[in-house]
Amino acid sequence: MKHSLGFTLIELMVVVAIIGILAAVAIPAYSDYTARAQTAEAFTLLDGLKVPMAEQYSSTGTFLIAGQAGVAIGSGATAVTSGKYVASVQSTSTPTASPADKTSIVATYKSVGVSNKLMAPNTSNPAQIHMFYNTLDNHWSCANGGASLTDAQPVAIGKVAIADSATGLPTAILPQSCQ
Repeated sequence: MKHSLGFTLIELMVVVAIIGILAAVAIPAYSDYTARAQTAEAFTLLDGLKVPMAEQYSSTGTFLIAGQAGVAIGSGATAVTSGKYVASVQSTSTPTASPADKTSIVATYKSVGVSNKLMAPNTSNPAQIHMFYNTLDNHWSCANGGASLTDAQPVAIGKVAIADSATGLPTAILPQSCQ
């Protein structure tokens, strides 16, 4: 009686097929996982600005980040404005902005060294996250992309953030609060 040692070709092919199926499921899931982790950095940086920016607005009527272009030294909220995946966090306050648009901040992701899911769809531009501060009820709202505010509602009622899908993130990697 002869005993064979080792695996047959069929057994090896079955193992390779199982590994292939597992890889086909695991690689996209890991890609979403890393993109969500990288996305979270922008929300962490923006969250760190919420209180200082709201306090600054209530005490001075300005909405500026220290170190931002055009901001005088000694004025503006001090915060971390960039990270490993976020290129910049900036206030949208400019002398030409309408009053409603002077109370928002935007985080822009880096264009290299990040998941390709953090790039704006159909472009090579990095995606953005926009946070709006409602000065009437002291509430922050999030919008995906380089968002803007509607002009349909009067300022006394509050404006609604409209996301710009051209510079936004896929909803699969966004937190529920910003979808």
